[in-house]
Amino acid sequence: MCGIVACSGGSPVAPLLVEALERLEYRGYDSAGIAVPAVDGHVEALRSIERVDDLGRRAAGWAPAVSATTGLGHTRWATHGEVSVVNAHPHRDCSGRVAVVHNGVLEDVTELRRALTDAGHTIVSHTDSELIAHLIEEAMSEDTDLAGAVERVVGGLRGSWALVVLDARTDELVATCHGSPLVVAEGPDGVFAASDIGAIAPWVEWYHVLDDGDVVRLRAGLPWHRGGVPVAPPPAVACSVGVADLSLGLYPDFMAKEIEQQPAVAERLITTWSGSILHGLWPSFSLPLPRHVTVVGCGTSLNAGRVVADLLARLGSIPFAAVEASELTSTATVPGSLALVLSQSGETADVLTALDILHGRGHAVVALTNNPHSALARRAEAVMMCHAGPEIGVAATKTFVAQVLGGTCVVLSLLGCSGAVEQQRAQRLVRDLDRVPDALAQAIGASRRTVPQVLEGLTKASGYVFLGRGPGRIYADEGALKLKELTYRWAESHAAGELKHGPLALVEHGTPVIVVDDGSARMHATIAEVSARGAEITSIGGHGTSVPALGSPLAGALDTTVDWLGPLASVVALQIIARELAVALGRDVDKPRNLAKSVTVE
Repeated sequence: MCGIVACSGGSPVAPLLVEALERLEYRGYDSAGIAVPAVDGHVEALRSIERVDDLGRRAAGWAPAVSATTGLGHTRWATHGEVSVVNAHPHRDCSGRVAVVHNGVLEDVTELRRALTDAGHTIVSHTDSELIAHLIEEAMSEDTDLAGAVERVVGGLRGSWALVVLDARTDELVATCHGSPLVVAEGPDGVFAASDIGAIAPWVEWYHVLDDGDVVRLRAGLPWHRGGVPVAPPPAVACSVGVADLSLGLYPDFMAKEIEQQPAVAERLITTWSGSILHGLWPSFSLPLPRHVTVVGCGTSLNAGRVVADLLARLGSIPFAAVEASELTSTATVPGSLALVLSQSGETADVLTALDILHGRGHAVVALTNNPHSALARRAEAVMMCHAGPEIGVAATKTFVAQVLGGTCVVLSLLGCSGAVEQQRAQRLVRDLDRVPDALAQAIGASRRTVPQVLEGLTKASGYVFLGRGPGRIYADEGALKLKELTYRWAESHAAGELKHGPLALVEHGTPVIVVDDGSARMHATIAEVSARGAEITSIGGHGTSVPALGSPLAGALDTTVDWLGPLASVVALQIIARELAVALGRDVDKPRNLAKSVTVE
């Protein structure tokens, strides 16, 4: 879940490394560091337990970086070892010749640490990553060059890793990966490696994705080895990430920007897929029509999958089960069930482990992801791209909407092709999607106008209750998750009908209750119940609710409702409530504590 970058070029490397780490900080921000070769053939490292901007200020006056044109950097999300300078990357070997940056987790840490200590190595940190530097030192003592040493070492490791290794005597950089993402690229400013193409996008036009076991020298031509044999690099991929995607512009934070982008994301996705939904999309997957669907994901992606599967059940009467990826090992699945697997990055470790389990049980997998070159996309039987663009804020916003709409396109195609929905109705449902961008835009406007008015009643509470009913229950769950992520306060989400079966005990005078209001008599009865006990109600729904994010029946108003889709636009209001509350509490909404964007470790 850490971010790594490396560069070998012709100009001072430290500013490039720091700039790239700023764009990788969403992957982890417990500590950061860079390393360069010194003139005496030893590694010089600069590390900080503050954010990358602190590292950048210190690097500006750091003497070893003045002339160095080769180096590597790291921003950390702690797994092994507390947050401290000694545990920050890059890590060095005993001789000071080798430096390593690592994303992933090793499994055999105790055995490796004992063996290295017995062999005379001095291990100064509590991380698993430092052990790799000492293992490479051992391999290089046998007159093996750096690439050969790296290949030998990773052949004996267990776990996951994306690695870049620096030899300070030769200025050589070598990259490799197994179970964690890594890309390499050449550009006018040098040769690069990074966890994410967004880190180096301003400097390259094309890049290559490493597969598990690939070993690449970061020099002109990108000498590539696979299984110890030189091979040609895989086909280059055009870099579609623009500088504007990676900058705030006039927005105060990336979350605010990404919330505002949701109507455009929806329009792009619907425009891309609407023409092929009824006749081309599902047939292109070459999969049988399912009688059951198993949804697998984590966090927000799992919520998006539940929305999609609920839609499939309501429109096509196809049953489903939703399973957290981390729990799939101990969860039975229906034989022959189609697996719908969701991951924004396509690199989530728990999801990839679940993918192995699903394939082992004979399930075909349809992946919903934002990354066409991810491990999930490469290993699934079929892929639905969500076209959300880069999402920098750690708390998912536009990727949730993109996954819901991408999954909706799959559902409509499946139902139309199977005959479960008559063709004329299927065509009407597809046309209805054209109203979604306007519905999201209307929700943003309504939320911006009304959320400040309800905020005062929310800031002093220590916890919150979210309620929903039917399709709205899932959006209530997503709203509670967003609030927890951003404010660090507890939030519980419940089906409205379950309130009297326990959760009502939480409600006392002043308790904030946030309701996705479907306008039903049963929901209004629930609201009356909690109001009678002194709850502070914030309702999200149509005209007359606290936040009228779901359209308005007023004369002359634009009809943006798509009833069969459920209260999708309510998620915009829930995102804005969570963000505004977090800002009022002084939280960093783009980098909430203890969290990272791409959870590439289990």
